[in-house]
This record gives sequence, C-alpha cells and structure tokens, in this order.
Amino acid sequence: MSHEKYMQRCLDLAVLGINSVSPNPMVGCVIVHHDKIIGEGYHQKFGEAHAEVNAIKSVFDAYGDKAPALLKEATVYVSLEPCAHYGKTPPCADLLVRHEVKQVVIGNTDPFTGVNGKGIEKLKNAGIEVITGVLAEKCTFINRRFFTRVTQNRPYIILKWAQTQNGFFAPLNKSKKWITGALAKQLNYKWRNEEDAILIGKNTALIDNPQLTSRIKGYKNPMRIVIDRNLEIPTKYHIYNTEAKTIVFNELKTEIKDNIHYIQMEDMHFYLPQKLAYQLYLMDIQSVIVEGGVNLLNQFITAGLWDEARIFTGNQIWHEGIEAPQIKGALLERLQLEHDELTILRPNRI
Repeated sequence: MSHEKYMQRCLDLAVLGINSVSPNPMVGCVIVHHDKIIGEGYHQKFGEAHAEVNAIKSVFDAYGDKAPALLKEATVYVSLEPCAHYGKTPPCADLLVRHEVKQVVIGNTDPFTGVNGKGIEKLKNAGIEVITGVLAEKCTFINRRFFTRVTQNRPYIILKWAQTQNGFFAPLNKSKKWITGALAKQLNYKWRNEEDAILIGKNTALIDNPQLTSRIKGYKNPMRIVIDRNLEIPTKYHIYNTEAKTIVFNELKTEIKDNIHYIQMEDMHFYLPQKLAYQLYLMDIQSVIVEGGVNLLNQFITAGLWDEARIFTGNQIWHEGIEAPQIKGALLERLQLEHDELTILRPNRI
C-alpha cells in the first residue's frame, strides 16, 4: 500500500504542470527514506528541469551535506519512466544512477522511442532495483494526451458542445443563444487553460464571434484554430485579436501576419478531420478542444477521431433548432452543475 500512497503523491504533483509542459508529459517524483518523504518535485515547464531533477534538488536544499548518503538508501517514486536520452535536458536515468539510489518505483513506461524501456534498462544495469506498473491506469490517464500523440501521431481530441434538454444545438435562424449557465462557462475557461488548442469552424466564428480565451487571471490561452476555406471571416472579429496565436486553415494562402498564421490546405471537403489531426501533430499540438459547429463535430464523430466528448445538457426546451450531434461511447463521468448536466464520454474502443 505504501507504493500506491507515494505514487498517488507523484500524480498529485504531476498535474500541477498541466498548463505548462506540453508537448512533454506531466510527471511527478517523490523520494522516500525509511518511509519518510525527503524530497519531491514535478516537471514544471517545457524545456526546463524534469521531475526527478527537481526532487533531488529539493533533497539537497533540505539536507545539504547529508543528501548523498540519504539518496543511497532512498526509494525514488516517479509516475513515468525516467528519460534515457539527451533532449532539452540530460537523461534523468543517468542522474538517478549517479546518485546510486536504492530503488526506483515507476508508474508507466514511456512509449516515446527515445525512452521506451531504455531508462529502466539503465537503472537495472547499475544495480538499482526497479518496480513498474504501480497505479499504472491512473498514470496513463493523466498523460492520455501525451500517450495519444506519441502512439497515434495525432493530438488528443476533445469534442465539446451544449444542447437543450430535447437535443437542440443552436437556433435555426443562426442567432447566438446561450443554453448553459455560469458554472458551465467557468468550467469551459478552466478546460481552455488545460489544453493546447481550441478548434471552431467558420459559421461558429461568424455567428458567435467568440474570443476562445480563458478569461481568468493566471490561466493561459489556448491556440485558436479556425476553419475558413475561403477566408470569409472579417478581420475585425475577435479571433483576429492579439490575445492568442490563431491558425486559419484555408484553401487560398499560406502567410504569417504577427500572431495570425494562415495555412493553406487542399481539398478541405475531403478527410478534413484526418488532415487537421495530422497538421496539428506536426505543430506539436498535444490536445485540442473541438467546439463546433455541428457539421465540424459530426465530421470528427463520423471519422472516429475523438477521445472525449464533453456534453452539457441545459434545462431549456426549444420547439425547433439545429439538432445536436449524436454520439455513442462509454460513460466516463456525469456531473450536475446547477441546472445543467455534464456528461463525459470516451470511445468504446478504450
């Protein structure tokens, strides 16, 4: 049980990096000596020190000259296999070997080709006892974005929409009309802080004129992705402001103007979700929220290109409207938010 307790602490630390480490994974590390935590850390920012480095530093900060001896008798818990390659930072497996730690307990092995068992091999070759698979399912879940990008060569795709109690998505007259309440709106802002990008189609931009930002102080804004084949959205609209980088996929031009990146794509009416997924992968975008409209959402559903569907159902009943997408999946979570219900589904393939 102690292994699970300390690994859970690793996960609690790891998620603190959710808005700053992409496209790297979230990783937490806890160092234990005689059943007492003597150091801990997590990967705080892409390109900077990994969790193991921060945890070992915390031991030296706390214990000074006594740290080397303590580390030689310590167990290091880490939610993801220590890296074994030189990237933006040196290999963490080498760091653990250099400090001659007694034991390393790992949640997940790392599917990235530069690691994928090589970190574990380095540790074992140095005589360090290695235990793997502790809370593996939980560790996989927090890094589902990273694992999807590495193993499927595409971002983790979240579909999100709101619908009325009787299944309508938007008014027929293309007007803007709110379905959900304040709590749902606040949760949306939190989600935007957690993901790399947010994607909408041309009609959603024209009707709603959304900002697609997080709004809350201290939250980052996601990259805005817009589908506008013929560049019909006026440049005075919010998506063209300077609050976030905006990618406009279109069929007319490739051009960069300050924070606006136009990317030309051929034959956008064929296999659009697949083309978008691959382009975003090439841009190191690890996760994307698809917010609509209904045609774009249905294209991703039909293509089977989605990993979560987050569906708000309000308490309103409309007599007519555009029907919301139809989707089938395994229930991940259901929450009540004042008068709204949130249902989160995952594909049945998972």
